[in-house]
Amino acid sequence: MRICVVGTGYVGLVAGAGFADFGNDVECVDVDVEKVKALRQGQIPIYEPGLEPLVQRNVQEGRLRFSSDVARAVADVDLVFVAVGTPPQPDGSADLSQVWEVARAVARHANGFTVVVNKSTVPVGTADRVLAILREEGPGKDFAVVSNPEFLKEGDAVNDFMKPARVVIGTDDERARERMRYLYAPFVRTLERVVLMDALGRGHQVRLQRDAGDVHLLR
Repeated sequence: MRICVVGTGYVGLVAGAGFADFGNDVECVDVDVEKVKALRQGQIPIYEPGLEPLVQRNVQEGRLRFSSDVARAVADVDLVFVAVGTPPQPDGSADLSQVWEVARAVARHANGFTVVVNKSTVPVGTADRVLAILREEGPGKDFAVVSNPEFLKEGDAVNDFMKPARVVIGTDDERARERMRYLYAPFVRTLERVVLMDALGRGHQVRLQRDAGDVHLLR
């Protein structure tokens, strides 16, 4: 699949390299030009066991690239993962300005059906706002929004990502749900570790369960 990961911090870099290692075409984007230059030279900005060889292998094999051109990177992809910072503001609330900027870039430049996946740490209701921005600034275009939180432990992030204890996928869009299930299929041995939820806060939860070779959605 064609994937753009916006943000090359702890979550974004691990996710980008991990997705690439399972055969996806991944471009990691960051507005920090110097950081992108360093990544292209094989310099990893964080220390995480196993991350450097994972990045280097996928760069060498052509599955992982780094760029600072957000507009071009989001133009023709299947999935855009939002992994930007959401630092606390003086009042304690999360600063979501970078999330909104990514949504605007996708709305303006995406082509075809595009799934926007949020991996940043955000409050309830963020998916609603992201979808509203996409529709307001990309009228006539086709989008879906997914919440896909990450559960990474410092010092074991690569292993946690490559062998997740669970994968949470929050969306109301069946096309996005199928796209995410296909993406994560190589990461999970049993469908019981994939949990589907409503990303827009309507409170229902479904789990995937295998029964006699068929997949059923249990509400």
